[in-house]
Amino acid sequence: MIGIYLSLDPSLQSKRATNSNRAREGTAFLNSCYSHLIFTYSAAAAMRLTVLLLVVALCEFALCQRQDPFFWLSALRSRGYVHGALQADTTGGDCPIQCDCPPSFPIAMYCDSRNIQQVPYIPSRMKYLYLQHNEISSIPDGAFDNATGLVWVMMHQNKLSSDKVSKKVFGKLKNLDRLYLQYNNLTRVPANLPKSLRELRLNHNKISKVPANCFEGMTNLSILLLNDNAVQDVGGALKGLNSLTLLDVSSNKLKKVPDNLPGMLHQLYLESNSIDALPADFLSKFVKLQYVRIGHNQLTNRGIPPNTFNVSGLVELDLSYNKLERIPPVSTSLEHLYLQANQIKEFSLGSICSVVDIMNFSHLKVLRLDGNEITRDDIPNDASLCLRLASYIEL
Repeated sequence: MIGIYLSLDPSLQSKRATNSNRAREGTAFLNSCYSHLIFTYSAAAAMRLTVLLLVVALCEFALCQRQDPFFWLSALRSRGYVHGALQADTTGGDCPIQCDCPPSFPIAMYCDSRNIQQVPYIPSRMKYLYLQHNEISSIPDGAFDNATGLVWVMMHQNKLSSDKVSKKVFGKLKNLDRLYLQYNNLTRVPANLPKSLRELRLNHNKISKVPANCFEGMTNLSILLLNDNAVQDVGGALKGLNSLTLLDVSSNKLKKVPDNLPGMLHQLYLESNSIDALPADFLSKFVKLQYVRIGHNQLTNRGIPPNTFNVSGLVELDLSYNKLERIPPVSTSLEHLYLQANQIKEFSLGSICSVVDIMNFSHLKVLRLDGNEITRDDIPNDASLCLRLASYIEL
């Protein structure tokens, strides 16, 4: 009876209809919100996917560029963009098939790391020649005759031998600025080198003799690398090199310091030889010398004249792996002093600071004395005043 009564009550039927309508409206609202959320999520996901694909593409492009700086040119060429704005310059001859002559830099010829066994034809427009990391064993006469305007010649890490390098091949390169011949099998300094050279690298060869006139007239030469050869004596070969700022003759068979060292030197590397004594005026004539390395030699205190290293301007001095028994006197302006692996028995503070007080002190930042016969107990009490700027002391 109650159920029948309720179903027949008009007011109850009106309320039930209203509730039903509200339920339908709520459901419609929720469906609308849900659809909006799905659309928003889909749009955001699509955006993230687009960004991700773009980043991947850029990374792939960057990696390709690391491997080949002219990758983009190859990509254009593969798409048919051979002619027009990027058309190759053929002035003075076509680029050899085994080399690259990029249109963006038409005066450079890249033939490095191609397993090339002989010097290719060089178009006359070329200024920069890259032939390093190949199998080239000879440079015949006339190899550069078509490109006498070359400025850089890079032929390091090949198989060049002195007997197969023409004595006249470099003579016509009047504008040559850099010549890299390191890591080959040369036993002699090449003849008739251009006087225009500013940088000459002959390191890591088998050179045993340096003729007196081999660098004659090279007044512009500023960097000369002869390290890691078998040189026994440099003789007078360095005379007249008034612009030389860096000389490296380390890892040779020198028994004395080379004569006629140029006065404008900034860096002098003599380590890993058999030098047992230094000349009396060793460093007195240099006005810009800052870095001197004579480690891994046979130096003794007896072979070092008094105050040899007590010169202003010197920043770094390496005397490690010698036979020193005492710390040689050095300038208070010195910042790096390497004396490790000697036979030093005493921490002679007077060799570093002739006067020790508040106003007088050393500018040493690094001092290495490890591998000697002294300990921390041998350090004088006033060493902290002298070495107040030191950040690294190794005993």
